[in-house]
Amino acid sequence: MVILHGLFGSSDNWFSLSKVFSESFSVYTLDQRNHGQSPQSEGFNYQLLAEDLEEFLAKHSLKNPIVIGHSMGGKTAMNLAIKNPATIGKLIVVDIAPKSYPVHHDHILEGLTSIPIATLASRTEADKILSEYVPEPDVRQFLLKNLSRNGEGKFEWKINLASIQNHIEEIGMGMRYIGVFEKPTLFINGARSNYFKSGDEVLVKSLFPAAQIATIDASHWVQAEKPEEFVQVVLNFLKN
Repeated sequence: MVILHGLFGSSDNWFSLSKVFSESFSVYTLDQRNHGQSPQSEGFNYQLLAEDLEEFLAKHSLKNPIVIGHSMGGKTAMNLAIKNPATIGKLIVVDIAPKSYPVHHDHILEGLTSIPIATLASRTEADKILSEYVPEPDVRQFLLKNLSRNGEGKFEWKINLASIQNHIEEIGMGMRYIGVFEKPTLFINGARSNYFKSGDEVLVKSLFPAAQIATIDASHWVQAEKPEEFVQVVLNFLKN
């Protein structure tokens, strides 16, 4: 099982759930490029992200893996599934559809770039500045997990903030590849999220004809809000 986080996230977001899944599978939680501990680059789009995943699967000789992707990670996984269906055994996409989205992270990027990283004294200071742009405490906590200290004790970003900002429109784009993925696929959506709208199931079925769609009473971060229900839905799907 290979798990991909979403934009501004990291493999750490999946630590608890990966422990649960590891009771039944060998689990790999990845940091996508420009996130977490993975390399940073100026280039940042779904062609590169899909190629990164494809390279990882080949390097580790993972045959027919289950790939779970949340949000941006889900679109990475969908792109590889269409590009090279042989690389993925079963696909699980969490709260995102295979379509384009308008840029809607402007306030987050504005808030993060307003934090004076070179002179930042504390996480409390960062949270106070970010609160002027992002009022939700839980979202700020999630975003500020990207702060770390270097060897000199100074703060730095784990994410490549400049590259994300430069390519945010590309991260909202739809599918990069033309084709169909006919293997077992599950879309898990949050009932209180606006990422998956009525009518999107038609597009899903046209690209993923074997797709099942499940809805959980949660917002965009389905797996974080309802972890037990999420695990049960995933395991029920994988039993078939």
